[in-house]
Amino acid sequence: MPADALSQLAAILGTSPAMYIADSGIWSYPGDEHLKLALADIVGDQRNVAERTATLLAEREVTPPKTGYPLSYTAWHDLDLVFLLPRLIEGMRRQVSAIDGLVAADSGDAAAVGLAQEAKATTLGHIDVLEQQASRLRHTSSPA
Repeated sequence: MPADALSQLAAILGTSPAMYIADSGIWSYPGDEHLKLALADIVGDQRNVAERTATLLAEREVTPPKTGYPLSYTAWHDLDLVFLLPRLIEGMRRQVSAIDGLVAADSGDAAAVGLAQEAKATTLGHIDVLEQQASRLRHTSSPA
């Protein structure tokens, strides 16, 4: 995985829907605490891998990419997390797909491939947790 692919990994993680939700303050509104904790775990893991990716880029004397959130995320600002949950899950699935593309372009850089694989594995794990949260919320909001 060449440095440009490492830069792409940093961008994928840095512009994730979970990062936007955390940075925009949506999670500070009253709401489901289990969902807020799941989101905090996602953001913590993504920031960890993104920081390590930036460190690896710096060691290679490559400037990490400057990223911004997609404009479409701004429509989410005043929505609650339960409503955003399916969008978050779909966004994370797109992240996994993008990371798969980076891993497929493997250039033999073990550290970079390892970071990409870690990002993919943690993202898949978080998708599972979010799907469990979505199922729990569907069951608690269904009529008895």
